[in-house]
Amino acid sequence: MTGTKIKNMEEFASVSGISRPTLSKFFNDPSSVRASTRKRIEAALDRYDYQPNLYAVNQNRRLTKNIGVVVPYLADPFFAKIARTIEEHIIETGFRPVLLGSHGSPAMEIANLENLRSIKPAGVLLAPLGRASDHAKIKAFCREVPTVLFDANIDEIGEAFVGSNNEQSISLIVDYLCRTGEPPSFFEMKSPTNPNAFKRRSAYISAMEKLGHNPNLIQAEGEGWEFEEIGFRAGTRVVRDRNLPTNTILCSNDRLAIGLLSAAFEAGLHVGIGEGRELRVAGHDDHPFSRYTCPTLTTVSQDYEAIAKKSAAVLLERITSEESADSQGETLFDGRLIMRSSA
Repeated sequence: MTGTKIKNMEEFASVSGISRPTLSKFFNDPSSVRASTRKRIEAALDRYDYQPNLYAVNQNRRLTKNIGVVVPYLADPFFAKIARTIEEHIIETGFRPVLLGSHGSPAMEIANLENLRSIKPAGVLLAPLGRASDHAKIKAFCREVPTVLFDANIDEIGEAFVGSNNEQSISLIVDYLCRTGEPPSFFEMKSPTNPNAFKRRSAYISAMEKLGHNPNLIQAEGEGWEFEEIGFRAGTRVVRDRNLPTNTILCSNDRLAIGLLSAAFEAGLHVGIGEGRELRVAGHDDHPFSRYTCPTLTTVSQDYEAIAKKSAAVLLERITSEESADSQGETLFDGRLIMRSSA
């Protein structure tokens, strides 16, 4: 025995390298885990000074069939669509989804996780706010409850991350825009909330430089999740000043593009491809509303179905696993170019 006093099962899981759910299974019924795993736990018990609180073990074993699903903003049809798809896959596996929205608020995001903790979920699928999230509190939650992140990643937090390959998707649409017209400027928020925005900015700069073009950033002031309003406000300034080095604008996401399209319409600018068109506008995400803008928005789609299915599958695998993940796994899905009338 090392003499190091282990205070609780969380610490014992950390030093032994065995997942907390597996330890709970062992202390509830040693025969419920594989013989090889049982030997590892017994060896760790011999090595460390740890006596489990059997009452707490029994309480923690009373896990429900609930799986929490937390998204930043349920009013956004993008998150509503991907959450609905995740719900369908969870139900198919025999679990019950509990869907919560954080309303763009870091405090609400933590409150959602605390509420889920109180019902002892089997696991949680979390699309974090990102930069605004309370990383320390989310990390502490993930140590206790199997959690898989999707859409936006926070490094080294959670069992795994499932999302889109922003480098591939941005490179894809930059290449298309350069082949079919003038190289694009990049329209983004100066201080974006979602970490995907930073990845897309870097991917845009890299793609432009590889093609021998100078990157040009148009940065909109504003914070929060009212992207259309921010896009409209900054877009009004852009189309009024008309000092762009190009007639093509690639937006960091479709909701910014929708605001920009509205600003262009009010300014009397003709957006689209072909003779008489003064501006090309493209976006990213294939937001549910992007096919109904005027003109319809050229964009890159995220594979909602694949992200939802993989997120649920990885979480269920972690719930039933007897091993702790050595590091956060990552799965990225490529985007698909959606050519419409705006560019």
